[in-house]
Formats: sequence, structure tokens, C-alpha cells
Amino acid sequence: MRRARALPLVPDRPVRRLTQLLLGLWLYGASDALVVLSGLGVEPWDALSQGLSRTIGLGIGMWTNIIGALVLLLWLPLRIRPGLGTVLNVLLVGTAMDVVLAWATAPESPGARWAVLIAGVVLNGVATGAYIGAGLGPGPRDGLMTGWAARGHSIRGVRWVIELSVLVIGFLLGATIGIGTVVYALAIGPLAQVFIPALGVRRRETAGSGAGSREDGGPGPLPSSSRPDQHGDAV
Repeated sequence: MRRARALPLVPDRPVRRLTQLLLGLWLYGASDALVVLSGLGVEPWDALSQGLSRTIGLGIGMWTNIIGALVLLLWLPLRIRPGLGTVLNVLLVGTAMDVVLAWATAPESPGARWAVLIAGVVLNGVATGAYIGAGLGPGPRDGLMTGWAARGHSIRGVRWVIELSVLVIGFLLGATIGIGTVVYALAIGPLAQVFIPALGVRRRETAGSGAGSREDGGPGPLPSSSRPDQHGDAV
């Protein structure tokens, strides 16, 4: 079995990549917070975080970070090595969520709640494109899904099993499941399919570069963890 190859700490165009990564991860957490604030339902992984927050305590963002760190432990048997973006994902996404949730006030009118939900979902798609497009490593949950799928399972099937499992657990723990959950599930794939290639950091042309260079700065095609699957879902 081939050993997993570690990503370079910061490849070509480091300033652009790091800036885009940090902004993308912070925006991802902030947009997740908007979806939560809408009160119309949260996405599956946030349902687990919200359920744990309501049952045990601590903020939903803190649980997001804790779950991300625990998911990284599941990478070990899959022989996946995290990149810089993976580590920063664990540290920043949940932190941004808690900051926004502590500062912002939940809307009361139905129109305002829908506006906040739609803004959160769209910005989440932008953030997904930004942090994946930086090419510094997938998030813990993305890596788990693609690593499991690489063992001979369909990416769609793996995604459904994992996300349905965390959604059910979150619901049993008291998370808010509703129309917003459905909207997110239907919209995030197409949005990511638009923004991942649009925000992919292109490698600078060098004397030895050829047509095989990929947009995230590495050789060859994009890894499965950095592209939408055949059904349009970002993973």
C-alpha cells in the first residue's frame, strides 16, 4: 500500500494561498453562524455541534472545533496526512461561529430569517471555494469522506452515511432541523461546484512547468477532496 504523501507546508504563491485560506475559513464559520441564527434548520455537522451544545454545554463553535479534532483521529487508519489548511480548519471555523453568534442577534420576522438563511448558504459556498481553492489541505470532515471513499466506496454513498448519521444524532440531542437543513443540502453542492474552480489558486508559470500543473499549485489533477463529485457535491 502506498504511503500518503504530506502536502507542502506552503507551496507556490504562499501569501495569496494563506490569505485566501484564512479568509475562507473565517467566512465559513461566520456563514455557518448565519444559518444557525436563521432558526430554520442547520446543516448536518452543525446539528451535531448544536445538539451537543444544548445537551452538555459549551458553545456550538467550540463543539465544531472539538469534533473537527476528533474526526482527524479517524484519518489515522485511512493513512491520510493533514495539511496546514486542515489544522487551521479545526482552529478557526468554530471560533468564527462563536464570535458571530455572540455578537449577532437572531432575526424575528420570517422574511429576515429567510434572508439570513440564504445569505449564510451562499456565503458558505463562497467560503468552501476559497478554503479548498487555496490548496493547503482539506477540512477534517472532507478528508474523512474522501479517504473512506478511496477504499472502494462511492463518494455519494459515504457522504450520505456520514452526514445522515451526524444529523440523526444531532436531532436526538435537540438540534434544530427544518427547511433550512433541506435548503443547505440542495444548494451547497451546486454552489461549491461554481466557487471551487472560480477561486482555485493557479500556479505561477515556471520554466519547468507543463500542462500537467493543477490550479491548486500541485502536479497533476485535483485530488478528490478538492473537487465536486460527479453529482455536483463539494467534498
